[in-house]
Amino acid sequence: MTKNVTFFFESQVALGRMADESSDEMCGKIEAMLTTWGAREGADGRRFNYQAAPFQAWAKEFAAVGRPLPMYFQHNDQSMPVGQWDEFEFTDEGMIGRGMIYTNTTTGRDLYTIMKESPMMVGGVSVGAYADEYQMVDEMGNQVDSMDEDGYFSITKGGLAEVSIVMQPNNPMANISKLEYFREDGSADLKVFEKALREVGFSKKDATKAASVFGKAMGKRDAKPDTAEPTTEMRDANSDAANEFLAALEQRELLKALESRLK
Repeated sequence: MTKNVTFFFESQVALGRMADESSDEMCGKIEAMLTTWGAREGADGRRFNYQAAPFQAWAKEFAAVGRPLPMYFQHNDQSMPVGQWDEFEFTDEGMIGRGMIYTNTTTGRDLYTIMKESPMMVGGVSVGAYADEYQMVDEMGNQVDSMDEDGYFSITKGGLAEVSIVMQPNNPMANISKLEYFREDGSADLKVFEKALREVGFSKKDATKAASVFGKAMGKRDAKPDTAEPTTEMRDANSDAANEFLAALEQRELLKALESRLK
């Protein structure tokens, strides 16, 4: 076993918005896939083969301490944290982290706003992992010579020092772990709705149009009923909006796609 105290910064993509984020003015809750298991090559050419066991051991110790894991922006650990990670979940695919951004601070609020406005610009996360012990392995996880250029770096004992929000993710296998459309108060987040449409194949123009029409429909649903008899123009406008929205829903079997996407 070789000891190493160097941090290996491995990036993953995409934070999601929790359904109840609007209920807490002091924080923006987030959830993300932090790392994936198995052999892979990052966007920068580095090779990793992470397995769950070492990180599960670390997570158990982390939970016992009861101290949150720092969240930084772009691994700038010389600055104040922009948030914290509180819990970790292990799946067959990888490790999921949940935490909050400090939206009651200037930096945290600005970052959170940018993430919501442009999730494709700032939507990745990157782990600052440390290795007390590591080895080089092949694609199947078998140990190889440390000088083997085709080897993969594998932590056998170690964990996370921090997890950062980043602009350029390195792990193409990670993805959004949670995407919520409705807020806790029942109101619709049209930016999330539009993003979901784009992910199932809609063009930007069609997704924007469908989200806009749906927003108008939701607004009419929540508005107080008008006791006055609607004019012909109003009936025509409502009918046109309804037809337009139904046509958008039919496109590419939208209902089926949203059922699986927005649960």
